[in-house]
Amino acid sequence: MNTNASSETSRLPRGPLMVDVAGLVLTDAERTRLRHPLVGGVILFARNFSDSAQLKALAAEIHALRQPALPIAVDHEGGRVQRFKEDGFTRLPAMRSLGLLWNVDRQAARKSAQAAGYVLAADLLAHGIDLSFAPVLDLDYGVSRAIGNRAFHGDAAVTAELAGAVARGMAAAGMGAVGKHFPGHGFVEADSHHEIPVDSRGFDALWEADIAPYRGPLGSQLTGVMPAHVIYPAVAPEPAGFSHYWLQEVLRKRVGFGGLVFSDDLNMEGAAWAGDIVGRAEAAWQAGCDMLLVCNRPEVTDDLLARWQPTPRPDALARIAALDCPALAAPDRRAEDAAYREACQRLANLDPLDAGPAMTAGTIGDKAAG
Repeated sequence: MNTNASSETSRLPRGPLMVDVAGLVLTDAERTRLRHPLVGGVILFARNFSDSAQLKALAAEIHALRQPALPIAVDHEGGRVQRFKEDGFTRLPAMRSLGLLWNVDRQAARKSAQAAGYVLAADLLAHGIDLSFAPVLDLDYGVSRAIGNRAFHGDAAVTAELAGAVARGMAAAGMGAVGKHFPGHGFVEADSHHEIPVDSRGFDALWEADIAPYRGPLGSQLTGVMPAHVIYPAVAPEPAGFSHYWLQEVLRKRVGFGGLVFSDDLNMEGAAWAGDIVGRAEAAWQAGCDMLLVCNRPEVTDDLLARWQPTPRPDALARIAALDCPALAAPDRRAEDAAYREACQRLANLDPLDAGPAMTAGTIGDKAAG
């Protein structure tokens, strides 16, 4: 794969790296970086947002840099993990609140989950954002510092039902859904942003519980899946995102998933198992990740762009090429969209529910993907 970027490139196939930008507008260095042949997408964070007009302008410039356009993604789940708030964005509930609502009114929970997905996607698309890394499919075991109230419920069937409703709402607005963190991050206390979590359970326990949401109808609804930076030593020695067994034998073959596999951020501590940034990228790529996230350390990104020479994987590049940029064809029609107004009203009318403690202070902050 050619790694010589050209500032004059207009048509360029997308590469396997999704990278970030530092601020509210692009710098010349970032424009050059985003034109590199290994780059295939951009992830934004709260630091990239000041107001609605600014975010739309930033997204428009990113989309205009290349043809085909680079998809723009964000972690925008609801609750604590909602990157853009106020000025054009509706506050979304923590997903655990929908699980608690399920315990008292299943139909209301389904409708509220679908409303949350619709509003989530409509708000992002109106601002030029193509994809959100949502919903979280991890089960709520009540112990995980990384997941906390991001999880819908402790029951796999309920999680699949509510996450499926969120995905249907997103699809109705025009956006795909990305389930995370395969095969499951909810059972371990350790936070993969800062540690390498280890889940000692065997395969059967994971298959029957944590993997169950991916195995049902929801799995075919997902545009992408993001694996966990968690080691399951009873199953494989590597973290799931670097494991051929987890990604190829289980996710692709046993589960039958055919969409994109996005790595979690390769700069997280949970990725340190694979060595330096080139070792991490190569391990994730060879294991079966299609799009690799590299966030928050531009000097590391530039090092990777300069030194990594991945073996071509036509299957992965075809999936990357097929990823839509729906925001390019999604003018902001929310003001006259009756479904959007109804969904916003439903969310506004949610009874205040105790969704339990949020995550440890600082967890999943602006400088963390996944």
